[in-house]
Amino acid sequence: MKPPVFTGTCTALITPFHLSGEVDYDTFRRQIDRQVEAGIDALCVCGTTGESATLTAQEHSRLVEVCVSQVGGRCKVIAGAGSNDTAAALFLCQHAEDAGADGLLVVTPYYNKTTQSGLVHHYETLAEGTSLPIILYNVPSRTGLSFTPQTYHILSQHPRINGIKEASGDFSLLADTLALCGDHLHIWSGNDDQTVPILSMGGKGLISVLSNLMPREMTELTHRFLSGDLTGARELQVRTAPLTRALFSQVNPIPIKAAMREAGLDSGVLRSPLVSMDPAPLSALREAMKQQNLLS
Repeated sequence: MKPPVFTGTCTALITPFHLSGEVDYDTFRRQIDRQVEAGIDALCVCGTTGESATLTAQEHSRLVEVCVSQVGGRCKVIAGAGSNDTAAALFLCQHAEDAGADGLLVVTPYYNKTTQSGLVHHYETLAEGTSLPIILYNVPSRTGLSFTPQTYHILSQHPRINGIKEASGDFSLLADTLALCGDHLHIWSGNDDQTVPILSMGGKGLISVLSNLMPREMTELTHRFLSGDLTGARELQVRTAPLTRALFSQVNPIPIKAAMREAGLDSGVLRSPLVSMDPAPLSALREAMKQQNLLS
């Protein structure tokens, strides 16, 4: 059985930008320290929440390097390395390995997409080009493309394809995949509001947006479940549900950056085409934060 890249909670880090548009690396370092000090198990840099779609190759590379250096071995670092171009994804995978990352998060090709055979070719090419474990990322609401259980099964046979970040919300897909793959493919929840259900099906943890704001609580949620405290985990899942809903009332990471700003945590600005949160959902977000005593 392959050891999982991590168990527990991984924060999908935001990327702070200056008003000038440049990456704010000093704030990024402070965010990393806050996460590690809260006991987070892993950090994911340059994922969707990190606005990877608008990062230049140079920014992407440096953010991975800065994250690895700042963490300094205190938790696992998972580098986002997805692209709709296999060659570009391979470059990001190999750079992350050279930088010292512990694993890779690779989203399915988007826009041009591909067939299921194309997915197998894409991921096997990446797995052969790096020695790092790969977490597949299934988020069809963004990419327009989903794995099938049969494709998961084929990919699970590769020693460096470690598992899945499942954000499809399709529990039938999840059940069928588990039936085919067994212990050959680990599963992490890619949706904060589905963490306990996925853990109950054998998941290894969560890759979280909410933990940018509440790293200690989201780490506690997964640790409680994995240690056998199902009641405690369930209570945390239910208690954070209204805030999670508010954090996805508009396109991620618009709400999480707004929430961090409201909580007095520097999150920087968004990169266009993302814009500031609309007034009505922002008001609902503030109310949900008030219930969690998070307003500064």
